[in-house]
Amino acid sequence: MTDSFEDFLKRDLARFPDAADEQRLGVVVGGSLSRGLVVRVDGDRSIEDLAVGRYVVVHGERARFFCIITDVALQNANPAIQNDPPNMADPFLRQVYIGTAAYGTINVAPMLMIDENNEARPVKTIPGHFMRVQNATDTDVNHVFGADDDKHFNIGAPLELENTQINIELKRLVERSIGVFGKSGTGKTYLTRVILAGMMARRKSVNAVNLVFDMHTEYGWAGTAEHGAAAKGLRQLFPSHVVIVTLDEESSRRRGAGNNQVVRIPYDDIEPEDFVLLKGTMNLTDAMLDATNTLSKLWGRGWIKRLIDADRDDLEEITEQSPVAEGTLLGLKRRVERFERWDFLTDQPVSDSVKEIINLLAEQGKSVILEFGRYGNSVDAYILVANYITRRIHEHYVEKVERALGDPSLEPPHLVITIEEAHKFLDPGISGQTIFGIIARELRKYKVTLLVVDQRPSGIDEEVMSQIGTRVTALLDNERDISAVLNGVSGAANIREVLARLDTKQQAIIMGHAVPMPVVIKARTYDQDFYAAVSEDLDDKSLNESRLRLGRGSQRRL
Repeated sequence: MTDSFEDFLKRDLARFPDAADEQRLGVVVGGSLSRGLVVRVDGDRSIEDLAVGRYVVVHGERARFFCIITDVALQNANPAIQNDPPNMADPFLRQVYIGTAAYGTINVAPMLMIDENNEARPVKTIPGHFMRVQNATDTDVNHVFGADDDKHFNIGAPLELENTQINIELKRLVERSIGVFGKSGTGKTYLTRVILAGMMARRKSVNAVNLVFDMHTEYGWAGTAEHGAAAKGLRQLFPSHVVIVTLDEESSRRRGAGNNQVVRIPYDDIEPEDFVLLKGTMNLTDAMLDATNTLSKLWGRGWIKRLIDADRDDLEEITEQSPVAEGTLLGLKRRVERFERWDFLTDQPVSDSVKEIINLLAEQGKSVILEFGRYGNSVDAYILVANYITRRIHEHYVEKVERALGDPSLEPPHLVITIEEAHKFLDPGISGQTIFGIIARELRKYKVTLLVVDQRPSGIDEEVMSQIGTRVTALLDNERDISAVLNGVSGAANIREVLARLDTKQQAIIMGHAVPMPVVIKARTYDQDFYAAVSEDLDDKSLNESRLRLGRGSQRRL
C-alpha cells in the first residue's frame, strides 16, 4: 500500500528532527574560538528577530555551547545580486531567493560549554561544521544561572526571555568590589538600588551590611523611579535593618524621612590625610598639602579652625617657624574657609558619630545610609565626609579582623561601602594614597569591599578597575569608557558590540565574579511587585515593631 503524503512527511521529519524544531535558527558554517562562530540563518527565520545580546545554544557532538549573539549580517551567494537585485514584488521569486541566493548570518560568541554530565565549563574548543543552533530556552538559562534562592537574587531577565530570571550569586558578589557604570541618564542609581535591595533581602546568608554615601538622597527614603514616580527607599523596605543618618536634619524632616540620626564632625578631628582626596576639587597644590601637615604639628588638633580665624600676624609666625611660604598659607586659608558654609562641621563638643556608625554596622549588623541633603550638591563636602568616615571605619575593621584571627565568631559582618562619583576617589594620580584605593586593592582581606557608581570608568585607576570583581554596565558611548570597563574581561572584543547597543534605560550587561558568564539583562522593575518580593524575607514581628518605633521615635543626634 502506498504511503500518503502525510505519512511520508511524518517519517521524513522523524529522520531529520531538526526540521521540526521550532527553536532552530540555523547551522554553524565557520568561525574560530577567538573570533566566535558564524551561523547561517535558516531561510524561514526573519533576520529582524535576531538581536545583538540574545542567547542561543549550539548543539555539538559531545557538548552544548551557550552563546551570545554579537553581530547580525546579510550575505549572498552571488555578488551580482547587489548590483541587480531581483523583483521582490513577485512572491515566488522572493521565496526562491530568500534563504538560498540571499541569506542572513549571525556571529555568536561561545561563553560556556555544558558537557555530557550537564556541568558548565569554560569554553576551550568549538563545535564542528553544520551543528544546529537554537534559541536558548528558559531551561537553558536556568541551568546556567541557578535558582532564585537564599544565596542567589533575581536581578532581571535576559533579552527575549522575559519569563525567566538571571540570578546573581550574592556571596560571590560581595567577595570583591563591585562597579555600576553607565552614561548619565541610563539608570545607574536604579540598578544600584536593586543590587543593594538584593543584598539586604538575603542578608542572613550573605552576612553583609552596607554603608551608602547617598550623595543625592536616592537610597534611604523615597527616591525617584525611572518613570518619574516616587520609589520606596531601602529604609522603607527594610525598616528594622536599615538606619538613615543625615548631615542635613532639615532636609530629612522636610521629606518626611522619619526621625533620623544626625551626623556632626568636629573640626578638631579632621586630619591632614583627609585633605588628600580634595586636591583636585579644591585645587590644592602639593605645597598646600604639605602645609596642612606643618600646621597640624605646630598648632595641634585645633589647627583648621585656627587657620580660618588667623590674621596676618598668625601667618607670619608660621612662616618664621617653618619653610611654608606666606602665599601658600593664604591660598590654603581661602580654600579652608569654604568649610564654614557646612553646618555639619562644628567646633563644639559632640558625640563620636563614626563610633556610633561603626556600632550600627559591626556590632548590630544594620546597614547605614548617610544622606547628604543639600550638601550633596558640593562634591568637596561629599569627598571630605566619605573619606573621613571610611578611613576610620577601615581602621576599626582591620583591628577587629586581626583580633578575630583563629576565632571566626568574633569577625564582623562583611561591609560593602557604596560611593558615587567614584573616579574622584580613585583617580590614577591619588588612588594609591587614598583609603578607597587601599580597600579596592585589598579585596576582602579585611572584610571591606566597595560598590562604586560612576559614569566615567576611564577616570578610575587601571589597577583598581582590575580588582573590581563584578561589573554591571549600562549604555556607554565613549570609547575610552568602554575600553576601561572591558579591560581584563575574557572575550572583550565580542562583548564590545553588545555593550555599545544597549537600550538607554533598564538594560545592562553583567560580567565577572558573581555570574558564570557575561549576560545582558533587562533589569527588574523597581515597583510594588519588587517591594513585595524582597519584603517577604522580613520577619513580620520585627517589621511591625520597627514601624511602631518610626511612629513614636524622637530625634537623636549621633
